[in-house]
Amino acid sequence: MKVLGISGSMRKTGNTALLVTTILNRVREAGIETEYLSLADKEIRPCTGCEACKEAKWCVTEEDDWGSIAEKIIACEVLVIGAPTYYYDINGQTKNLIDRTYSLYHDRRLSGRRAVGVTVCADRGCERSLQTIEGFLNTHEFSYLGYVCGKGYAPGDIRKDERAMTQARQVADKIIRYLQPDD
Repeated sequence: MKVLGISGSMRKTGNTALLVTTILNRVREAGIETEYLSLADKEIRPCTGCEACKEAKWCVTEEDDWGSIAEKIIACEVLVIGAPTYYYDINGQTKNLIDRTYSLYHDRRLSGRRAVGVTVCADRGCERSLQTIEGFLNTHEFSYLGYVCGKGYAPGDIRKDERAMTQARQVADKIIRYLQPDD
């Protein structure tokens, strides 16, 4: 798969999901394969810090949804990862997903992919959330294609944020140019 979009929001059709799918829809319209995942109905337990992944080269915590999501991240060329802002940082579900990727760090299994960070906040804190996502992407040696920070609280409010909607279209166009350089 070419482009994987993940919304970490627990609101399945909330503002984070809208921004991520806005990007994916534009990329798909250009004929590029995309897949969308919502973490809203997924169980992702936290990292226990056991360090067993150093030898196993995979998270040894099992019986949740992390492994199937990690396989999709490994298989994609471009990752669009979005999270809502809770108390000036990303929400816990997205953080659990990110923390568990430590198991992929030892062999640099995510290195060389491209990525886009997406954050949404009601009023403030998007920048801090974006820093957390960027830290994840930088640690795993993704090349950064851009970001979208938007403001919205109630589902659908993000559509009123013209700046964020413009950023979403622009970053989608950048993904398209990367994956279809001759077009």
